[in-house]
Amino acid sequence: MADLVIRNIGQIVTGDLAQPLADGDTLVIRGGRIAAIGHAAAVDASGIERVVDANGADVWPGLIDSHTHPVLGDFTPRQLMINFIESGLHGGVTRIISAGEVHLPGRPRDPLGTRALAIVAAKSWAAHRPGGVKVLGGSVILEPGLVEADFDELQRGGVRVVGEVGLSGIYRPADARPMVEWAQARGMVVMMHIGGASIPGSNGLGAAEALAIGPDIASHTNGGPTAAPLRDIERLIAESTMAIEVVQAGNTRRVGEIARLVARAGALGRMIIGTDTPSGTGVIPLGVLRTMAWVASLGDIDPALVVALATGNTARIYGLDEGRIACGAAADCIIADAPVGSEARDARATLALGDTPAVAAVVIDGVVRIAGSRNTPAPQRRAGIPWMAAAGH
Repeated sequence: MADLVIRNIGQIVTGDLAQPLADGDTLVIRGGRIAAIGHAAAVDASGIERVVDANGADVWPGLIDSHTHPVLGDFTPRQLMINFIESGLHGGVTRIISAGEVHLPGRPRDPLGTRALAIVAAKSWAAHRPGGVKVLGGSVILEPGLVEADFDELQRGGVRVVGEVGLSGIYRPADARPMVEWAQARGMVVMMHIGGASIPGSNGLGAAEALAIGPDIASHTNGGPTAAPLRDIERLIAESTMAIEVVQAGNTRRVGEIARLVARAGALGRMIIGTDTPSGTGVIPLGVLRTMAWVASLGDIDPALVVALATGNTARIYGLDEGRIACGAAADCIIADAPVGSEARDARATLALGDTPAVAAVVIDGVVRIAGSRNTPAPQRRAGIPWMAAAGH
């Protein structure tokens, strides 16, 4: 946790759909939390030695990848890659949500092994932050034989999420609905696979199954990788209150179609953005930023609102204390700008064009984790971070 001032901000984008932009050019962070937002002359920054100069670039909340498949440690056996989570930090991601540790080699499928894996992963990720990135991990995959008492043990073990229903032997409504209700009664957030099969052993599922099972999140509605029919997505929007998730590892055209449907229904508060990686599509460190650009440019959604879909919306659904630029929230934020060579002049206009913004700096709990990104193009306006420049960053 740290104290920090970010000054000379071009625009503060809050991550809050109700008030997407904040007035001011200065952010004050104390003890790892946002203490003040406003103009430099009107906020109290006394006693804080470390000052970041945003140099006119935007400040956004740190991006939250709503759909990932980590295993244990910053390694993916799915793609035989290490440090993929830390690499996502360079794409502005400060938090990832596990949709299930399904790629673990030899993943147990009996009730005891299923419980054990979820609890071990939840405890491991609670104590391990690759590059500083926060991981909500240990998402239990429903398997035959689980009983209600198992969900008490999972809750005691720190498990907060049910991974994608449909990735295992539990996918029929008669089997899944009781388990989903047991989990939700214990405060767990339940994801459900929507669309065609994604990996061997998974199942194609649509609106009829989702409405019968009742998850909290309709996962990767644009496909992971194969999208559900648009009529199914229309049903989910109209006949449920489920979150509607779109991802990078899916159908690009369908992202724009879904965004327009959600906006017309007045349901942007239900839309969230993830990557659904690592997967057969690969590891995509800029996946959240790229999907945001699809939503803004193909769905004609105001870029400031798109930021909320990738931050505050997901934080609210999962009960996280970040995802917003608001007093009292965890100080996870990024400095974002138009990249060098772009016709855009700020990060929001970059999204509207369908391009990927540049990440100038990333802050987690008030600590500057990176100054400049190794994965995005350079920003038009570089952030001034003197102590990191002196250290050779």
